[in-house]
Amino acid sequence: MRTKPILSIETALVLKPIGVFDSGVGGISVLKHIQALLPDEALLYVADSLYAPYGNKTPEEIQARCFAVADFLIAQGVKALVVACNTATAAAIDAMRARYSLPIIGMEPAVKPAAEATKNGIIGVLATVGTLKSAQFAALLESYGRNVEVVTQACLGLVECIERGELTAQTTQDLIRQYCAPLLAKGADTIVLGCTHYPFVRDLITEVVGQDVVLIDTGAAVASQLKKRLIEVDCLASSPASGQVEFWTNSQADNAKHVIENLWGRPAPIALF
Repeated sequence: MRTKPILSIETALVLKPIGVFDSGVGGISVLKHIQALLPDEALLYVADSLYAPYGNKTPEEIQARCFAVADFLIAQGVKALVVACNTATAAAIDAMRARYSLPIIGMEPAVKPAAEATKNGIIGVLATVGTLKSAQFAALLESYGRNVEVVTQACLGLVECIERGELTAQTTQDLIRQYCAPLLAKGADTIVLGCTHYPFVRDLITEVVGQDVVLIDTGAAVASQLKKRLIEVDCLASSPASGQVEFWTNSQADNAKHVIENLWGRPAPIALF
């Protein structure tokens, strides 16, 4: 009688999925970069949309949500976590790394690459209130913003528009014009998309600011850092059969499945979280 082969501990670890989460659907922009760079990896994504946006919550509230989602993903057997949210990273990643032993990759607004890319020394940052008020953001400005002028703009309401799937709606366009205007008035030639939701309205932002203004997000850099960490702990997947993606959401919106599949760009298995 044939028996099933016993997987070694190392092989079992390699086959485990990667957990990715955000306050909502914005982190799907990061998920796309991860799958493009690591197509063999199985990916689990949680959209904590019932509690979106994180940007208007206290650090303690954000930490509680991050712990809840992380506990769920760890229960699914993930080998690494990606906090695909700038606000959550700023508020909770240190506490998460103290609490959990697996690799945890976070986000941060791309102040450093923006400072390197600007030609006139003026960069703009579009982000949530939570991100702009964080100690992490202050540290980024201290480290990389000394030799440039940084103009920040909190984008109240924009995350909610994207959560509803209103990527080209008039309300979304009006908000983008409103929030980009101060950056353009100051002469910013480089703008940081400091929230993972914002790449989904990148075309609208470009229409407002013009083709000559450079837009920077950190999705590709996060994917690269994730790959580096997986190699360091020797659990990078190498089997093309394992690259599946599953989604969970706690959104109460009737069109939640449609929004996720539209942003992901294809049909996907979506369950309630």
